[in-house]
Amino acid sequence: MGEDFKSKIKKAISDALAEDIGSGDHTSLATIPAHHLGQARLLIKEDGILAGVEAAKEVVRQVDKDLVFDTLLKDGTAVKFGDIAFVLKGKTQSITIAERLLLNIMQRMSGIATHTNRIQSKIAHTHCRLLDTRKTTPNFRVFEKWAVAIGGGENHRFGLYDMILIKDNHVDFAGGMKEAIANTMKYCRKNQLDIPIEIEARNMEDVKTIVESGVAFRILLDNFTPEKIKEAVQWIDGRLLTEASGGITEDNVLAYAEAGVDFISMGALTHQIHSLDFSLKSF
Repeated sequence: MGEDFKSKIKKAISDALAEDIGSGDHTSLATIPAHHLGQARLLIKEDGILAGVEAAKEVVRQVDKDLVFDTLLKDGTAVKFGDIAFVLKGKTQSITIAERLLLNIMQRMSGIATHTNRIQSKIAHTHCRLLDTRKTTPNFRVFEKWAVAIGGGENHRFGLYDMILIKDNHVDFAGGMKEAIANTMKYCRKNQLDIPIEIEARNMEDVKTIVESGVAFRILLDNFTPEKIKEAVQWIDGRLLTEASGGITEDNVLAYAEAGVDFISMGALTHQIHSLDFSLKSF
């Protein structure tokens, strides 16, 4: 995890705590004496892949650096009902303040990691790797992409700034594929911009234009059938990395992977997720 990624996590948690606490957790302040000490444990209530333990540590650190965080299970661990991920000890008011945010983060991250792991395991015998997309929850992207990586997938571009991805609308608005590519190269030269370029192909004519242009490191084969993917991959013959997307589900992902594509990107990894059931209970 790079320093930029760590700083995004810290800021996201800080903003989330400010949103939640506001002028104060008046329920905890009203009901629990300030000096009261206690302990609570994170109970796993559903089988899956654990994710968000390190994020929970940062929540606890920002709420109260004196809270003791005793890690029992690490991110990426396969967990089952009844497992205990960690134990918190310290000021009870601080525990109750941290509770909901760490649960919200961990439950969703674990759901994403579990879903990613299940799909990745289906294509593990191929060389294909699973990618996420920008179909993420606003202001929660850093956690969702982190969860994909914990689950065994890989991250696509983080945002609009770290890769040029020329898609169908860009091509149509530019007046065509060749125009979009030419405009992109002119822009990169003018701005002395050196970032990866990926281009989406909608048909074999696009594939040939993109490969022959020599500007992209990866080609996105959008809404191709597995049969068309195989045809395109054979024609490209290793000159570019290949990525498939569009209409790919858990049920048909294997057919796409076995067609020989290098990557499969799925928005469903982050936007159609069942959060795992956890609870933080005193004992």
